[in-house]
Amino acid sequence: MVSFKCGALVGLGSILLAVLTNAQSPSQESAISDKGGGKKGGQTEVNEDRLAEARLLLFSLSNEARSFRDQKLRARSLAKIADALWEVATEHGSILFREAWKAAEAADRESEGPPSLREEVLKLVAKRDRQLAEEFLQKLKTDQQETQAPTSANNGAPLERNLWELPEALEKRLRLAGDLLRAGDVEGALYFADPVLGSVTASTIDFLTLLREKSPTAADQRYAAMLANTNLDMTADANTISLLSAYIFTPRMYVIFHADGSPEYSYMPSASQTSVGQQLRLAFFQTAANVLLRPQSLPGSVRSGSGIVGKYMVVKRLLPLFERYAPKEIATAIRGQFESLDTLVSDNARRNENEWLQKGITSEDQVVADQESSLMDQIERAKTSDERDGLYFDLALLSLNKDDPKARDYVSKISESEFRNQAQAWVDWSLAISALKKEKVETALEIVRNGELTYLQRVWILTQSAKLLAKADRDRALRLLNDATTEARRIEIGTPERPRALLAIANAFTPIEPLRAWETTREAIKAANSTENFTGEGGMIILTLSRKNQLLRKKFENIPDFDVEGIFGKLSEVDLEQAIQLAGEFKGEAPRANALIAIARSALDDRRIAPSKTR
Repeated sequence: MVSFKCGALVGLGSILLAVLTNAQSPSQESAISDKGGGKKGGQTEVNEDRLAEARLLLFSLSNEARSFRDQKLRARSLAKIADALWEVATEHGSILFREAWKAAEAADRESEGPPSLREEVLKLVAKRDRQLAEEFLQKLKTDQQETQAPTSANNGAPLERNLWELPEALEKRLRLAGDLLRAGDVEGALYFADPVLGSVTASTIDFLTLLREKSPTAADQRYAAMLANTNLDMTADANTISLLSAYIFTPRMYVIFHADGSPEYSYMPSASQTSVGQQLRLAFFQTAANVLLRPQSLPGSVRSGSGIVGKYMVVKRLLPLFERYAPKEIATAIRGQFESLDTLVSDNARRNENEWLQKGITSEDQVVADQESSLMDQIERAKTSDERDGLYFDLALLSLNKDDPKARDYVSKISESEFRNQAQAWVDWSLAISALKKEKVETALEIVRNGELTYLQRVWILTQSAKLLAKADRDRALRLLNDATTEARRIEIGTPERPRALLAIANAFTPIEPLRAWETTREAIKAANSTENFTGEGGMIILTLSRKNQLLRKKFENIPDFDVEGIFGKLSEVDLEQAIQLAGEFKGEAPRANALIAIARSALDDRRIAPSKTR
């Protein structure tokens, strides 16, 4: 009989006994990849024992979750259980989603912050039940309206326009659509996004850019409609055109300019350009010309903040694109507008050669070369060591953009020891992440040997390197995992980093030496039981860089291998009963619930049922 270290689940043992006595459990030595716990060869029949056990496990766990005192844990657990049960018990799943929402409301009220937990629940609801998701979205909107303080009158002055995001309620809807899009549900994403895609903001353009990766036709159609709306929008200005240009020419790179000419930007790595048809590109240039050639001010217009100088900077930035790609008559007109604006701005504005005037427009190699040359000149003229230190770090960041190890050399020239050490840690971690993404194992391991890294960072690099080497060089992969285990055991007991490191090692062991995966998972559980507030989810590495008590940069790297979900899903494929027993060894409600949900989901995945889109 299966035993659980939680009261509500103990009674499940007798219910499962009949099932388990007939179930076949592969040995721990079985290959992790032989999923199914009862299927033979290439057979596709469903293992009904596993399915029955998974359903009973989730029903029992939902009863326990209702009694969790922590409202956040209750909301997350009920929502995950509802999602896992949806395909086999839809009505029960709907009830659990409503209970999860109620718990999330209570948790958000207690936190007195943004309704982040309700948005977590909403993400799971939206992929299962659109009607229920709409209901919850409306509740969010109503709550927001009730809690917002009324805005004071502005005496008829034009309103400032937010070019980065939609109003809060609409932005939540768009974020929900983006989550569905990343999960591969294009139809569901468009269902939620279409009502808000009429406005030009960085967030709506970014959604279309992501949509284009999944469905180019759908994305281009909506972008064309956005251009048509912009032609009719008398509040559209130069910054509107700057954002629209990003879809075609600088995907996921958004630049606007304020009235004083200073830039504001957002940049996420993407392809250099989007390959759109000539007709859509022409439509952009026609719309851009229509807006950029308008008189500077129109009565009653909404301010976007560009002003004359901002418009000048946008035109200056986009002019090379017009002259390279636009019809000659349009390019000539824009050149004339630029020359006209040039007579209206100050000498300082004309001389302003901010990097964001060229970023994404001019060859990146040329931009970097120009910046490096400029920084070296500034170092030569620097009057203080503080100034030089900042410039050397800027040079290191430029080198990081090219994965150039010279970044370490630049950092070594920083004179202030505390800043130098932090900068070295930033550079080494960044280079290691990049090396592993490009499968450059030797480069990553060199950084482990010589870099400024934490124990947890070393564990992650070693485990990822072992995964990459597993097929070609199993013995070396095992040596790396032994090294990783040594590093993990150096992490202080009672900190969440220790169980996370051990879970990452267990994940890496699964395809190489399955028995060690079970052993290491048990060690991770012992470490978790000595750690307060370990939940078994949300594993990441956070790196900060400060100087003179001022935060300069912060980097988040999500690490799924630090969570219980992956490893318990894999272990349950080998031996469902033993995986359940192992999960029961967690003392904390959160990691135990997350592990059991992962186990049940793994069994239910054997059904291979496509997710429901609507009810």
